[in-house]
Amino acid sequence: MLEQVATVQLGEPATLTCVLPPGDLSSKIHWYKQRAGEALKLIATLRQTVHPQYGQGFNASRLEVKDNKNISSLTIFRTIPEDEGMYHCAVMEWNVNAWSGTYLLLKGNTQRNVTVRQWPTVLDSVHAGDSVTLNCSVLSDSDNKMCPGDLRVLWFRGQNSRPNIIYVDGKNQTECKKQSDTQKSCVYRFSKTVSSSDAGTYYCAVVTCGTISFGDGTKVQIETSICSLMASIVIFLLCAVFVLIVTAVLTYSIRKNSSNHCKGAVLQKNCSDQKRQKNKDTSMFSAVVFTMMKADRGKIEDAKAVEKQIYMAKSFGLD
Repeated sequence: MLEQVATVQLGEPATLTCVLPPGDLSSKIHWYKQRAGEALKLIATLRQTVHPQYGQGFNASRLEVKDNKNISSLTIFRTIPEDEGMYHCAVMEWNVNAWSGTYLLLKGNTQRNVTVRQWPTVLDSVHAGDSVTLNCSVLSDSDNKMCPGDLRVLWFRGQNSRPNIIYVDGKNQTECKKQSDTQKSCVYRFSKTVSSSDAGTYYCAVVTCGTISFGDGTKVQIETSICSLMASIVIFLLCAVFVLIVTAVLTYSIRKNSSNHCKGAVLQKNCSDQKRQKNKDTSMFSAVVFTMMKADRGKIEDAKAVEKQIYMAKSFGLD
């Protein structure tokens, strides 16, 4: 990830800064240098309150590394052509792993004998689904004995000030032609079918002789079509209707369950009342029957007594 480009006049001092993540300030900070096509080289390692330890080929006579709270800085006292390249700042601990990078571009660097031009500068009226083509014209030495080998073309997309490399093209140039006995011109093209998330500024970068040369950039603006807008509105309305339907169904179900519960409670109360009334009526009926049976039993006993008296009178001849 390329976060920024620092441009300094060749021979002047250069200071690169790195914002450290919040937290433990005792973490180790590592500064690295990387030229195009080369591996990372450790410049220095430092920890708070400890003097920096410089890597092989780097020393305190040409540069200084220090930190101040949450900012670390690397200062080159006097730049030379070999200083041009990518500088990485890294915080690496068991719970922290953060990287940031800055490309140091030196004005007046004769080692960089490439001219880069981009067109168009702005692409507007572009809709999602359209195919766009970006052009990058590169004028370079046709035979550079100081730096043999083909140049490489990279494309970056800048969005929210954090450009990302998106495409690397080493050989697919078109319309190459010689401008003179020592120079040639090639046009590199980058084509892409864009979506709504592809808006941003696209940069062409040419890597050669351990340096990078940037174009001025092409700004791509994605317009929202009426069809896409209408589709979004329709989807929103359908979602709203669905939510309303679900809400209505849930409300109806809750009310229905509540009503059934109330009806069940009323029916249970009525049944209980009827049962109590039935038990009361049964008790009253039993009492009446018992009273009637008791009265009839008295009458029977009286009749038996009279019958007994008549029998005894007959026995004594008292008819």
